[in-house]
Parts: sequence; structure tokens; C-alpha cells
Amino acid sequence: MTRIATVMYVNEDSYDAYKRRHDELWPEMKQLLKESGVHDYSIFLNEATGELFAVLDVNDKTAYDNMAQNPICRKWWDYMSDIMQVNEDNSPKSTVLREMFYLK
Repeated sequence: MTRIATVMYVNEDSYDAYKRRHDELWPEMKQLLKESGVHDYSIFLNEATGELFAVLDVNDKTAYDNMAQNPICRKWWDYMSDIMQVNEDNSPKSTVLREMFYLK
């Protein structure tokens, strides 16, 4: 198992839209995440900065990385691109964080 933590960025005027879209996560996106070995996935918002802190566990890092090529994932990125900072391919701009401490 691999634990992954990232920081992404949501537009300040879009906090409610971001929350609503995730509360209504498409069943096919949820299925893709699970099929890619993702579990224990949480996203937290720093309301002062618009930073999103995501942490998730994956069973297979390669399967998780390959998810970015899936049309469902690409469609989700397109759907979210109007409320987040994104790259040219509409993937969220993100920074992978290095784990410094974990108490299990």
C-alpha cells in the first residue's frame, strides 16, 4: 500500500461548488477510483488560501497513475476545470507532499 498526499487549489468563489460536486461524485468516477485501488481518500480545504489537502491510500501506485489516461477521469477533470487551478490538459495543478510523520 502507498499513502499519497497532495495540495491542489480551488478558486476562492468556488468552495461550495467544489463541495457539492464531490458530494455528488459520479458513480462511474467512484467506481474508477475503487478499481484503481484507491481507498481512505479525504480532501480538506484551507478556506484562507483555497488550498486543498488530499490524502489517500492506494493498493497499486501504477494502477493509480494509469487512471489519468481513463476517459472518465479526463471527463471529471474537464468538469472541475472551471473551479480549480488546472494544467493545460485540465488535470488539477498539484504538488505531491513528502510524508514526514505517520502515527498508526
